[in-house]
Amino acid sequence: MFLCTALAKGQTAVDLTKFSKKNGASASIEGNKLEIDWPAQGATRGKVVLNLTEKTPLFSSLQVSQGKRFQVIATDLQPEFILTIGKRDLISQNGWNIFFDKVPNKPFISHRVGMSNRQVAVRSSGSRTIITVGSLQAADFSGNLEVTLYHGSTLLNVAAVVSTKTDSTAIVYDAGLVSEKPAWQRISWSATNKEYQSTLVGVADTSRNQAVKYRTVLGESAGGSLAVFPAPHQYFYPLDEAFNLKFVWFGTDYRKLLPGYGLGIRQDLYGDKRYVPWFNAPPSTAQRLNFYCLLGPGKAEPLLQEVKRYTHQDTYAQLPGYKTMASHFHNEYVMNVLLPGKEAAGTPEFVKVFKSLGLDIVHLGEFHYTAHPKGPDEQRLRELAALFELCQKASDKDFLLLPGEEPNEFLGGHWLELFPKPVYWVMAKKPGTPFVQEDATYGRVYHVGDKAEMLKLLEAENGLAWTAHARTKGSTGYPDAYKNKAFFKSDHFMGAAWKALPADLSQPRLGKRTLDLLDDFNNWGVRKTVIAEADLFTVNFENEMYAHLNVNYLPLSTLPDFKAGWQPVVDVLKKGSFFSSTGEVLIPQFTVNGKGAGETVSLITPAKATVNFALNWTFPMAFAEIISGDGQKVYRQRIDLLQTTAFGKQVFHVPADLTNRKWVRLEAWDVAANGAFTQTVYLN
Repeated sequence: MFLCTALAKGQTAVDLTKFSKKNGASASIEGNKLEIDWPAQGATRGKVVLNLTEKTPLFSSLQVSQGKRFQVIATDLQPEFILTIGKRDLISQNGWNIFFDKVPNKPFISHRVGMSNRQVAVRSSGSRTIITVGSLQAADFSGNLEVTLYHGSTLLNVAAVVSTKTDSTAIVYDAGLVSEKPAWQRISWSATNKEYQSTLVGVADTSRNQAVKYRTVLGESAGGSLAVFPAPHQYFYPLDEAFNLKFVWFGTDYRKLLPGYGLGIRQDLYGDKRYVPWFNAPPSTAQRLNFYCLLGPGKAEPLLQEVKRYTHQDTYAQLPGYKTMASHFHNEYVMNVLLPGKEAAGTPEFVKVFKSLGLDIVHLGEFHYTAHPKGPDEQRLRELAALFELCQKASDKDFLLLPGEEPNEFLGGHWLELFPKPVYWVMAKKPGTPFVQEDATYGRVYHVGDKAEMLKLLEAENGLAWTAHARTKGSTGYPDAYKNKAFFKSDHFMGAAWKALPADLSQPRLGKRTLDLLDDFNNWGVRKTVIAEADLFTVNFENEMYAHLNVNYLPLSTLPDFKAGWQPVVDVLKKGSFFSSTGEVLIPQFTVNGKGAGETVSLITPAKATVNFALNWTFPMAFAEIISGDGQKVYRQRIDLLQTTAFGKQVFHVPADLTNRKWVRLEAWDVAANGAFTQTVYLN
């Protein structure tokens, strides 16, 4: 460990006092270059060579070895960032949890993030080597560049870590690697239909935005290939649609802000032209404008296959003993296709999309302000019959399509429902109409006129209801506003739904809003669960579906048959014995002194409880947290996972002091803010 003083004019010091060779990395200074290499798979090593002289490209070269010989993939690359700064509405609705904000309709400005010096520090952190370069500046944002090298793979992360003191700020960013002259012979990507595409590079190529699958663009040279891609979920600010908005770019003079030839990731400032909330950037928070690179010694196409492994090829991995379930889709196939008579032969595209994603169970949210929930009865029942027929036809031994709605009547705010079989009900009740009656065509039909009768229906048919997008959007103020109501206290009101909303690039986890609500549920003393939800409208193969999805892993050995009903699905959700995930992190095991989520354990010696859990992951892990509460406060016991490398699994046995605690649950998050969380174990 040493501190290198400046060697030449314009070259600044390199601080290596926190760097250690014990984790397998090496660092050396050759003239005005800092070379750092790290162990990847087997005998392979990656290497970055940094220019220490200011006003030169930061990455003198990126290299990868085969055996003992390093191949130069690219030279003279500058990591570049465009930060677009707008105004967040913190007044009209619910502060930083706002969704109905149209940031690009208000004044905003885009800035090229500038680097003003080359002060460099290198530190070791578990299986990672982190290089900090400063300083960065864009308008009133300032900070440093961080390059993280992940041992065990050729993966690295490049991040502009910046903050502002200005309140009410919303941001988006574009990023990539740029050189004065093209560093690549070919640029490659996967088309949205999964076909591999590539194009030769020309010096005068105009910058181009490209719709791709897997969110990845690749540069190929004589020495190897480099893939650039974002964090698969964190990079996408929440929308109601998953439209593919051309999330990568390549070419010359991108946005007329980045001179030179580059490739990278991008955001559409105007989103889907409706509500476009961008990312929150609260004052003094460290916003990580970041992207990932993966190095390969050969052609780009096999490197793309390696990138796809990090998201299981954009599918949800099968886990023995579990079935995957996604919820809350307003595809409106009944109203837009079936009833108008537009149905084509064969399986509907949206069903094929769900199956291609590795989903076993999908819960719909049809009739979202498109149908006749309050009647006339004949119209309402015909719509429900069409929905039930659609779900039955689409379901088979390997896939279960469940009917569902977002009724938004009676209770307050927005909510979803799930019955264990087809149920005919009308969301209105004329004077003199009985609560339940028999219909010659449809059988039992319910008429619901208020919240008390809604609870009565849920009880009669063993259904579940829960708050959609709690504390935001149309549920601003809910479920808090009805937490003392009889329907909420009932075990037929499941709880709430989780989605990565709002987005904040300073957070190491996604969806803090609903995770905090789950802790509030537990401290309120009510046994509620939280289901992951998508809340999307259009579902097709062209869309960027995976980035906007999440999934619930239900402990079911087999899928229920549609005709027999899906009571086992309802039972698992009601008990809370499942876990939820973005897909990259799985929690196949979780117990506290032998009891799992949804169960109650009596702790004889609470100070010596044992939390057992198993994790599977793709990206290197960041941390897990054992989260507990005493009815008033929330406590977090953090388990650092900085020693992990990509593509691993491990079983953990963690001692925990749960004295005076009433509940406990688990979260686990990787370096890209992908994660998973369990439901609650209750404590006596």
